[in-house]
Amino acid sequence: MTAEYKVHGSVAVITMANPPVNGLGLATRQGIVEGLGRANADAAVTSIVITGAGGAFSGGADIKEFGTDKSLQEPNLLSVIAAIENSAKPVVAAMHSVAMGGGLELALGCHYRIAAPGCSIALPEVKLGLIPGAGGTQRLPRVIGVEAALNLIVSGEPVKSEMIGAVPGQKLFDKMAASAESLAAEALAFAQSVADARPLPLVRNFPCKHPEGDAYFQFARNMVKGMAKNFPAPAKCVDAVEAATKKKFADGMAVEREIFINLMWTAESRALRHLFMAERAASKIPDVASDTPKRDIKLVGVIGAGTMGGGISMNFLNAGIPVKILEMKQEALDRGVATIKKNYEAQVKKGKLKQDKYEQRMALLSTTLSYDDFKDCDLIIEAVFEEMGVKEAVFKQLDTVAKPGAILASNTSTLDVDKIAAFTKRPQDVVGMHFFSPANVMKLLEVVRGKETAKDVLATVMAIGKKIKKTSVVSGVCDGFIGNRMIEQYSRQAGFLLDEGCTPQQVDKAVEKFGFAMGPFRMGDLAGNDIGWAIRKRRAVERADMKYSRTADKLCELGRFGQKTGAGWYDYQAGKRDAIPSELVNKMIEDHRKELGITPRKISDEEIVQRLVFALVNEGAHILEDGIASKSGDIDMVYLTGYGFPIHRGGPMHYASEVGLFNVVQAMDRFAKNPLDDAEFWKPAPLLARLAAEGKAFQ
Repeated sequence: MTAEYKVHGSVAVITMANPPVNGLGLATRQGIVEGLGRANADAAVTSIVITGAGGAFSGGADIKEFGTDKSLQEPNLLSVIAAIENSAKPVVAAMHSVAMGGGLELALGCHYRIAAPGCSIALPEVKLGLIPGAGGTQRLPRVIGVEAALNLIVSGEPVKSEMIGAVPGQKLFDKMAASAESLAAEALAFAQSVADARPLPLVRNFPCKHPEGDAYFQFARNMVKGMAKNFPAPAKCVDAVEAATKKKFADGMAVEREIFINLMWTAESRALRHLFMAERAASKIPDVASDTPKRDIKLVGVIGAGTMGGGISMNFLNAGIPVKILEMKQEALDRGVATIKKNYEAQVKKGKLKQDKYEQRMALLSTTLSYDDFKDCDLIIEAVFEEMGVKEAVFKQLDTVAKPGAILASNTSTLDVDKIAAFTKRPQDVVGMHFFSPANVMKLLEVVRGKETAKDVLATVMAIGKKIKKTSVVSGVCDGFIGNRMIEQYSRQAGFLLDEGCTPQQVDKAVEKFGFAMGPFRMGDLAGNDIGWAIRKRRAVERADMKYSRTADKLCELGRFGQKTGAGWYDYQAGKRDAIPSELVNKMIEDHRKELGITPRKISDEEIVQRLVFALVNEGAHILEDGIASKSGDIDMVYLTGYGFPIHRGGPMHYASEVGLFNVVQAMDRFAKNPLDDAEFWKPAPLLARLAAEGKAFQ
């Protein structure tokens, strides 16, 4: 059993013990019900306390049981709560640290609740595309008020117990403990004090009304609609809480349950649940044990004070890790530090950062013009120009000055990390750390594992990624790693679409309607079209057989590199980021078609989206076969956190599985027949072909 039973005098204590957050798995649920039965059968016991071991009361559902039959097996959570409510002896929830989701719903089923300060209270189910399914929408409004409850349920964000405890008239907590340390003793004393209370209070019997009724719920729906257009769950939260105010408790519970079950079947909820699991799985590397020793990172060196170097530095400063930035010239250093200051000052001005925190972070930053000053660094990250000769000079220099055991990392976005490692006498200490721009904002960190990268280096970098609040995904070595290797095929398709009859704005609009943060051409203008041009020039030498549209090169030959030059695929006005369709660019595309003898055709939004997204999918399948990514969820995490793929669609590999891999392959067969496309590329990757033939999905 993962619930322990002990008797202290006249009080039975049931302690959930399912680390790390006392998830309400089957064994835990069974243990609670068995404990209740023992306590009620023992004449010496007059009251019962339910609490959690370790660092949580309960975090809710056990994620190991997500999507399995165990989550439904009796006693399910509804049955456990019913057993608590039906206990002849009072049951007190002693809440501490974390009481979220089903854990909070369990506590709401108890007759009394005592909470330690600092306990995080939340119903986060909306983040999985669901609503609370064990009475949360029906009981919480009865104890903290309709508006406060709806805000908590719709946001899914945690609130500290002392904030709720300070609200006049709240009934969530019957008592606030003086401290976490005194909670156990205070809970025992409180349980003894209510031992003779009859009838026992049930939250289900508390009144639940809103004085404004229909008007308030209509207002709430309008607010939610504007905030969550691609997700049905937030609006359904409003429906469920409204039912709590207008129906008998049992009828409200029936409404909640029906909504919960229906949402479980939506594509949006499946996508969010996939994201939840994939994010946790990304940190697990098949051949690197979780207890692998990690190196101490007390000082980080960053080479380059430009946009990337400055952004990378901010991540470590934000986490309280000292950073030393190196540049070749003082003015470049001064510019870089000024940009970091400007970024922090903007946060202070907006109230997102306190002045003292800003000062603390800047105090952790030092600068240098000499590689010799990196001799004490534990991790050194280069953010220099994306050219192998430049990287070679940097890493040879680092090899002479860095101390033994220092981790040497490259921020390269496409180059061969094994070649970079070979410039040193310590390839085991070299790793790729590919940050995405702007590096202080974007969540993704591609951790590139070289063939000789040591396991403790990999474990250390994954741990430091977590510390600086990045979603870290491991990639093997290949041209472009996971994200940029796939985006090449996406960009190639975008170019072919221009050749065949589309305008940049038509392609971007179709993809943005699908849910991307921005289309390929707006993305190119933001990143800098010259960057892609440089990569294409290198690849033209290395892979002369690769077919490309020439439109992007023609654009760059005109000096239209994007927002930074005020002109790219679109025109831009000074100081503004609005993408204005360009007549010059559209004429350039038309003239290019005439040169090639292509008669433009009308292309549907559906074809645009399928060609772009399925290009990602097919290359993703090759990446899985090649062992560059260890699981399809890692690819999805890269695209969700680094490339603006729509969250409600769950990433390209998950989306393909939702569409059906058979249907994906059928579409690819159609695209292969297009004489202006690349028939060779549209041959399904063997993994994709096999899964489609077997009626399976990506795992």
